[in-house]
Amino acid sequence: MSKSIVAALFSLAVVSASLGQSGKPLLLRKPTVSRTEVAFSYAGDIWIASRDGGEARRLTAGVGIETDPLFSPNGTQIAFTGEYDGNQDVYVVPVSGGVPRRLTYHPGPDEVVGWTPDGKQVLFRSMRKAHAYGVVQLFTVPTTGGFPTEVPLPRAAEGSFSPDRSHLAYVPIEQWQKAWKRYRGGQTRPIWIANLADSNIEATIPRDNSNDFNPMWVGDTVYFLSDRNGPVTLFAYDTKSKQVKQVVKHDGLDIKSASAGPGAIVYEQFGTLYLLDLGSGGDRTLDIRVAGDVTEVRPHFQKIEPKRIQSAAISPSGARAVFAARGEILTVPAEKGDIRNLTQTTAVVERDPA
Repeated sequence: MSKSIVAALFSLAVVSASLGQSGKPLLLRKPTVSRTEVAFSYAGDIWIASRDGGEARRLTAGVGIETDPLFSPNGTQIAFTGEYDGNQDVYVVPVSGGVPRRLTYHPGPDEVVGWTPDGKQVLFRSMRKAHAYGVVQLFTVPTTGGFPTEVPLPRAAEGSFSPDRSHLAYVPIEQWQKAWKRYRGGQTRPIWIANLADSNIEATIPRDNSNDFNPMWVGDTVYFLSDRNGPVTLFAYDTKSKQVKQVVKHDGLDIKSASAGPGAIVYEQFGTLYLLDLGSGGDRTLDIRVAGDVTEVRPHFQKIEPKRIQSAAISPSGARAVFAARGEILTVPAEKGDIRNLTQTTAVVERDPA
């Protein structure tokens, strides 16, 4: 490829990315629920709304991505994974708003997983003491600050404490490719139940090589997500009877995440949030509206850097080259001339020009 083409593209080309908000579905991620509110990650920030839906307000506004929000048991605080200082660490913020307080300071990523039942500590996963590459463990850290304490398990990627904190329902394996649908290889994820007094595995949720994850311990029941019947949906394991039943039935797209709160479980399916009433078993869609100064939806110019180039080709005459970048198809002259945006469809992604 001609150096002049590369230089022209990288030094001159800018693309207008007008992504105005519309009535299209929102991509609301990682929901959590308290007695009166729901919180979620949207556009890299944490937002909060009424449990009945309605207008959401932004709770965080960091330059990096804030995700994994989880209400404290009493609903007064939200723990989340934040990138405020360029690294993923554990933070807490009051639901009323304010400056988030940083709880972890390790140079590796620390990601929020849950809370202890008394609400005094946040449960998070980290590779800070990994004995092998890719091994993740769970730790707790006080909300008042202090050093983290290791949960006495050799490896654990997700977990949920029993109400008395004596046991932990946890996923021992961190799957490297979570988006691989219906995966049945060596990294399928079980859920084990450990006695934390001696780290003994007392039970395993019955499965036939399915991917079980996102455990939520409520009373005598461990709710979890699984692809055992096809699309990922919600199941429940009775710790007394040792039986599993399907709680939410559907044949559509996977449920990506779920979180339990007082009398309910909130879950995310294709960017839409649903609230399951644990008493009646009925679930409903949450109608949530987001209005805010979201930087990425304003019309703006974006310089096309080398890492933005997805594919390229040369014209038959060699006079121009064509590139796919940021969802647009652009042609660039070999020597002199204009860069042309052929598609100019900011709400649609085009790929693989030839």
